[in-house]
Amino acid sequence: MRRSVLAPRSLRFQLLQRSLFVMAALLLMIGILQYVLMKDFQYKNKAEALEAQLISLPHDWFGGDPFGRGSGASSPPGSSPPMQLPIPAPFYYQPGLSLASINLEGEFTDLSRDDELNAPQLSAGQYKELLKQPPNQHGTYRILTDQKGMQQLVVFHVTGPPGHPEGIIQAGTDTASLKQILMTQLAIFIGLSVLALAAGLWFYIPLLRRTLRPLSSVVQTVSQTDAANLNERLPVNQGQQEIDQLAVAFNGMLERLDLSFETERQTTERMRRFIADASHELRTPLTSIHGFIEVLLRGAASNPDQLRSALTSMQLESKRINKLVEDLLLLAKLDQAPSPERIEIRLDKLLQEMEPQLRLLGGTRNVSLQINPGIQVSGHPDQLKQAVLNLFLNAVQHTDPDTGSLSLKLFTEAEEAVIAISDNGSGIAAEHLPHLFERFYRSESSRTRKSGGTGLGLAITQSLIAKHHGTIHVDSIEGSGSTFRIRLPLH
Repeated sequence: MRRSVLAPRSLRFQLLQRSLFVMAALLLMIGILQYVLMKDFQYKNKAEALEAQLISLPHDWFGGDPFGRGSGASSPPGSSPPMQLPIPAPFYYQPGLSLASINLEGEFTDLSRDDELNAPQLSAGQYKELLKQPPNQHGTYRILTDQKGMQQLVVFHVTGPPGHPEGIIQAGTDTASLKQILMTQLAIFIGLSVLALAAGLWFYIPLLRRTLRPLSSVVQTVSQTDAANLNERLPVNQGQQEIDQLAVAFNGMLERLDLSFETERQTTERMRRFIADASHELRTPLTSIHGFIEVLLRGAASNPDQLRSALTSMQLESKRINKLVEDLLLLAKLDQAPSPERIEIRLDKLLQEMEPQLRLLGGTRNVSLQINPGIQVSGHPDQLKQAVLNLFLNAVQHTDPDTGSLSLKLFTEAEEAVIAISDNGSGIAAEHLPHLFERFYRSESSRTRKSGGTGLGLAITQSLIAKHHGTIHVDSIEGSGSTFRIRLPLH
C-alpha cells in the first residue's frame, strides 16, 4: 500500500510543516513589532496634536481661569476672582476631550464639558514635579485612568513665560478610538498574512515536490537494488549537494558490497575446487593401496616378489598421502596462525648455507649462484629456506637432468631484495600463469605427476612470502624456461 506524500512521517510533510511554522512565527513577530511601533506612533501623534492645540491658544488665556467658568465655578478662599476669557468653541466642545487646569499649589480643576469623560487627576506632588520639568517636551504623554475606569491619553502644558510657570493645562482624549485604529490595522495584517501563507502553501507544495524529486529517484533505485544488480550506480550530478553526497556514499556502498559478494563467490569457488582437488588427490593413493591389499588377499602374499612389490607401492602411496596431509596442514596453519617472530636475516649468508643442498638437488644439472653480499631482510629463516627450496625443486622437476640449467640470483632493486630462480625447462603457457599459485592447480592436462607432486608447493610458497610482506612473480615463455622472482622489503 502506497503511503501518501503528505503522511505525518514523510519528509515532505515535515519540511512543509516546519516551513509554515517558521513563516507563521516570522509573521507573528512582524505583527507584534508592527503593533508596538504603530501604537507608539499613534499615541505620539495624538499627543503632539493635543499639544499643538494647547499651544495655539493665546498666552494671556492661561493667566487665571483659562476657560471662563463663570458663576458655575468658585475660586479658592483668599484668591482673586478668575479671569473671564473666551475659549474657542471648536476646541472647548471637541467630543472625547477632557480638560483640566492646575495652579501652582497643585489644585486641580476639571473643565471637561463631556459628561462621559472626566479629566483624570494626579496627586499635587506629581503636578508640582511637572512644573519643575523643562518645557517643549513634544510628544510626551501619559496613559491615565479616570474615575469611570476609562483610559485616556493625557498631555500637560505648563503656562506662563519660560522660567516663571503660572500653572498647568491638562488635556486628555479617550484611547478607545486609537485602539480601534490599531485593531483595524492588526486585522488587516492578519488577513494579509493568512492570504500570504495560503498562497505560499499553494506554490510551495509543487516546488517542494520538484526539489525532492532527486531524493525520490534515489529511493526508487535503492528499492530495486539486490544482489543481481549491484553493478548499477546512481547519478552523482543531480544539482543538489546533499543528494549528490548521498549518491556518492551509496555508490561506494554498492561497490563495497559488489566486491564483497565477488570475493565471497571466488572464495566459495576456490573452496569448492580445493575440496574437489583434495578429494581427488587423496582418492588416487587410497585406491592404489586398496587395490594392492585386494591383490595380497587373493594370494599374492604367498609370492615373495609380488608381496615385496605390493608393499613397496603401498609405502610410496602412503608417503604421498602423508606429504599431502602435511601440506594441507601447513596451508591451514599459514592461513590462520599469526606471523612468527621476525628477526634480522643476512639473506646472502642464508643462501650460501643452502648452496650444498641446492647443488645436491640439482644433480647433474648445471647450477649457478650469483649472490650479492650485505643484503639484509627481516623474517623467519626456516620459512624463507622452505620457499626457496620449493621454487628450486619446481625448477628441477621441469628441466632435463642432462641439459638442464638452473640459476639463483640475489640482488637489490627499488628498496627490495630480489631472489630470482631461473631454469631452461619446458616453460609455462600464458593461459596458466594467472592460476599458477592456486592450490592444486597444475599446468599439465594430466592429474598425476611422475614426481608425485600434490600441486600445493607454489601455493605454500606464496603464503610463506606473504607472511614476510613480500610478493612472488613468474615470467615464462613456453619452451624457453621460467623465472620466479621473490621480492622482500629490505630491513
